[in-house]
Amino acid sequence: MFSTGQLIFGILFFIAFVVIIAYQYRKDLPLHKKHYKGTVWVLIAFIGFIAMIAAVKFIFI
Repeated sequence: MFSTGQLIFGILFFIAFVVIIAYQYRKDLPLHKKHYKGTVWVLIAFIGFIAMIAAVKFIFI
């Protein structure tokens, strides 16, 4: 399906991507804490809404 070179490139790309994203996140963490307070509640509400839709689907269908 994939050649050895393609697999090696994919693995190295993934590792580099994760390292860069983690570095950028750590660098921007103070700004995130300052500007995005309370966003966890939006996430909880979104997950609750999706869970409610799934529950209605499984209960009535």
